[in-house]
Formats: sequence, structure tokens, C-alpha cells
Amino acid sequence: MSVLLLATYDTKQQEADYLITALTALGVPVETCDISLHAGGAQWGPEAKIAGMAKATERAIKEISEKPQMGRRMVVAIGGGTGGQIALRVLKSLPLAMPKVLVTTLPFDPRYIMADSAIVLVPTVADLCGLNATTRAALDQAAAITGGLYHATLPTGPVSLSPSIGVTSLGVTGPGTDALCARLRQTGNEVTVFHANGFGGAAFARWATNGAFKSVIDYTPHELTRCYIAGVNADMPGRFTSMGHLPRVVLPGGVNFIGMGEPALMPETYLARPHYSHSPLFTHVQCTEDEMVKCANILGEALKQATAPVRVLIPMAGFSSEDRPGGAIESKALRNAFADTLETHVPLTRLSGHINDSATADAAVDALDAISKETSHA
Repeated sequence: MSVLLLATYDTKQQEADYLITALTALGVPVETCDISLHAGGAQWGPEAKIAGMAKATERAIKEISEKPQMGRRMVVAIGGGTGGQIALRVLKSLPLAMPKVLVTTLPFDPRYIMADSAIVLVPTVADLCGLNATTRAALDQAAAITGGLYHATLPTGPVSLSPSIGVTSLGVTGPGTDALCARLRQTGNEVTVFHANGFGGAAFARWATNGAFKSVIDYTPHELTRCYIAGVNADMPGRFTSMGHLPRVVLPGGVNFIGMGEPALMPETYLARPHYSHSPLFTHVQCTEDEMVKCANILGEALKQATAPVRVLIPMAGFSSEDRPGGAIESKALRNAFADTLETHVPLTRLSGHINDSATADAAVDALDAISKETSHA
């Protein structure tokens, strides 16, 4: 078995050779793939550079696909600012289960492009412009990580023989999803929880399309507000449609607020609304009625595309931890607006409890059991 090393060999040959030597010393055979721009030393303009990056990505993906796949254990990539972005796109194209390591200076926020991919990051701290104590240390760490993964006998734990149940959660719906997962696991189900923070939803959608789930409980579709109102999020066009072929239960966890950053960095228009500090770095801002209606319409249209049974449950006592009597963003009117609008698209059941009540979690499990039986008998 071998490790495939992606690198911009026209600019990072020295660093690549160092890593190859380190891996070889650990008994790891290496094959190579060049992701260079092949600019020939020319300083390209912005448009030419972007086009060149796209061509380098396509060229590498084509080359990898044409090489024999059998025996390749994992993929490692080295890249600076430009090469790192090319490498990320190539790594994202590879099979989900294949281990991937990226050694990069990270001069950008990688969450947006990495959200739906399992990639181990090794930051070089210093730029990859030749070997020095700092870059050698980073490359040594990358070699150690790669060697460990290469020689490991995986998996090390029990393997589930059936797909998992996909669940979405946030801290503001944590008590509800904790109760939900506990009950699902009591009945022998494996549960995979995704953090619906604008990035976890991208992975949730990709996993759904890759056969990882047998069913889904979208307990926290908070990313409706991030994708369609405001807040940071990765690109996730299939967030609410990619699991349409699976039995699905949907609740409105977290759809009543917008996830913003530190208060000092927020626009005045959001500071004027009811809000609270979820943590020193994150602020939750109450949605307006128009925003709730918009999110309900978008979700409703997505649910109507489903080919498998869907059940929608609305806990009318609150959609998140601070949407409760005395809470910072409590609003019965917003809950009613969301439920009334969504009901024009799909049937739904209004529950008397709160999103974090154990009874709400039980209702979600019961609903999933019911539609799963419908599917199995169909």
C-alpha cells in the first residue's frame, strides 16, 4: 500500500522531498501527484491565476482517477496559500473514508471549504518558503501522523452493521437532542450528530447522499437562518433536500435566531433587536416575523420535494433554550408565524412542550419509528 503526496512541486520541491524522506524512513511508500500551476515563473493576474487554479485542480483529479486505486492507503498534501486551496479541492473530491492530511500555512479560514470533509490539518505556522526549524518541525509532525495512520489497523472499535440515524443539534437544543440520542441508542441504533452551526450541516447533507444514514431527525435546522438570513455558513445547497429519500422527522430547533459574532463587531441593526451572548465569541439575535416566515417557506418547499415519508413536529413552548418564558429571545408570536406558514406547505403536529423537553424528544423518536415502519412495509 502507498501514500499519495500532492504538492506544488514547482515551488515546494524541497519541502516535498523532505516529507518523502521522512515517510520512507517510517516504512511508508510514496507516490506523487503534481498540483502546480505550471506558470513558468510568470506573475499571473487575478483572473489568470484563478483559472490556473481550476485547471490544476481538474488535472490532479483526472490524474488520480486514472491511477490504480487499489493499494492506496491515504493522501497527504502540501500547500501554501494557493497550493493549499488547490489541495483542499482535490482532497474533497476523494472518497469520504480515505484518510487525508493537509500541511499548509492556512492563510484563510478553512471551515468554508472543509465543512463536509474529514481532513487532518497540520499548520506550518511559518510560510512554506524553504526548510527551517519551524517548517521541518511541521513536516516531521505530518510524517508522524501519516505514518501512524498508514500503519494503523483500522477500525479499532466495533463496526456498526447498519447505517446510522443522522441528527442535528446545537448547544441551545442540547438537552433535547441528548434525550433523543439516549432513547435511540437504548433501542440499539447508532446515532451520528452534526453541529448545525453553519458548517456541520454541509457534512450532514453530504453524509446523507453517501449512504451513511438509514433515517434522519433534523432536530435543529438552524442553518435556515444562516443560509438565507444572515451569519456565516459554508456552501450547502442540499442542506434541506439531500436527505429527501430517507424517512425524516423535522423540528424547528434554533430557527428563531441568527448566529452572529461578538457584539462589538455586530451591525447596529442587529444590536437593536433582542439578543444575548451565547459565548464570548457568539451572539444570538432574535429573528423578525418576516424572517421566520421566509425560513418556513423555504423549509416547506424543500420538504415537499421529499420522496420518503416526512413528519414535522412543532414544540409550541419554545424553539431554543432562550425561547421560553423569561428567556432573552422568547416570542410566542414568532413560533406561531413559523408554524402557520410551514403548515401551508406540509402537514404538521403542534406539541405543547419545549424543544428541550424529553417529551418532545420522545415524540420525535415515536414519529420516526412510525414512518420507518411505513417505509419497510411499502
